[in-house]
Amino acid sequence: MLVKLLLILIFGYVRIEIEGYYIEKFINICTNKKILIWNLKRQNGVKLYLNIGINDFKRISKLAKKTNCKVRILKKRGIPFLLHRYKKRKLFLLFLIFIICAICISSRYVWNIEIKIEDGLEIEHIEEDLENIGLKRGVLKSKINTGEIVNNLRLNRNDIAWVGIDIEGTNVKVDIVKADEKPKIIDNTEYCDIVATKPGTITKITAQNGTALVNLGDEVNEGDILIAGYMDGKYTGRRYLHSLGEVLAKVKYEKTEEVYLKKDVYIDTGKIKNQYEVIINNFPIKLYFSKPKFELYKTEVNEKKAKLFKNWYIPLTLRKITNIEQEKQTLTYTKEEALEIGIEKLSKCLEEEIQNNDNIISKDIKKQESPNSVTVTIIYYVEENIGENKGI
Repeated sequence: MLVKLLLILIFGYVRIEIEGYYIEKFINICTNKKILIWNLKRQNGVKLYLNIGINDFKRISKLAKKTNCKVRILKKRGIPFLLHRYKKRKLFLLFLIFIICAICISSRYVWNIEIKIEDGLEIEHIEEDLENIGLKRGVLKSKINTGEIVNNLRLNRNDIAWVGIDIEGTNVKVDIVKADEKPKIIDNTEYCDIVATKPGTITKITAQNGTALVNLGDEVNEGDILIAGYMDGKYTGRRYLHSLGEVLAKVKYEKTEEVYLKKDVYIDTGKIKNQYEVIINNFPIKLYFSKPKFELYKTEVNEKKAKLFKNWYIPLTLRKITNIEQEKQTLTYTKEEALEIGIEKLSKCLEEEIQNNDNIISKDIKKQESPNSVTVTIIYYVEENIGENKGI
């Protein structure tokens, strides 16, 4: 049915009005003779409006006479009528043929890649990886091997659990499920040490299995062995084992920020100038001839890809360039205000970096003043478990 409707749209159809007292009989005869009619609308019981193909219209003229109905053409639609209307306008006709051919040719290619990651997560460089393995705009659909692309993508990346690829029209939909990052687990039967993941000062050490190599108050660096995966016995000698234990340390977090007493900021004035570009495949065509006359401005770019239907994109993109006028203002701070700004900014950064703020032992703030700025340094001391297993 869908194919037949499409053919009718190509070869033309008419919108007609049928008037008479035997409209139901007329519809039944059309149904029995398998004449396709659609978009029916009845009015006042004696009038019926419907669409019908050109070839079928010739057949229903006789049926209308049999049922004593009058038929009148209201509208003509389709390529044959369009060509007839513009047959004297050869340039328009040639342009129309060119557009139809271009659409038919472009339908063989991919013009949009839609990537959807489950739960709205993000995966870095996924577009570049897809392009490197052959899935990109402008590639022939016949050259896309979805199974090969999925296998290559999963082999190249460890952060992807599942990939699904569907080609719909000129649009490719890529659905991705991100893999959960799992901690490295060492089997209980494997020999291993407990090593430091970061520098710090030991505050507590409990060796349940293995030999402690550090004491309270010792300074350790990243990678140092804290609990060795062996035990020495007087009669048994050295036995290697899977070390177990907990090592807490006071870890130092430090950040520095220089806050100037004078700072230039740029405020939007509300005046804008829009400019447009048309991008055919990757070739931009500017639709403007001059730059904005604003002395200071920022630019925002939005792009909208053209499509004929839901998943039928064409190699045409409209780019809107919005230039927003700005004016410069200078903010002045006292040294006390600059200190507070620095403390607030650094505290927020450090607390986001520290995994558990409840383990903060102490906080130290240092400042250094100069004629034009205040340099703020904040140091957090945090008690953390810094030990992790590492195979011997």
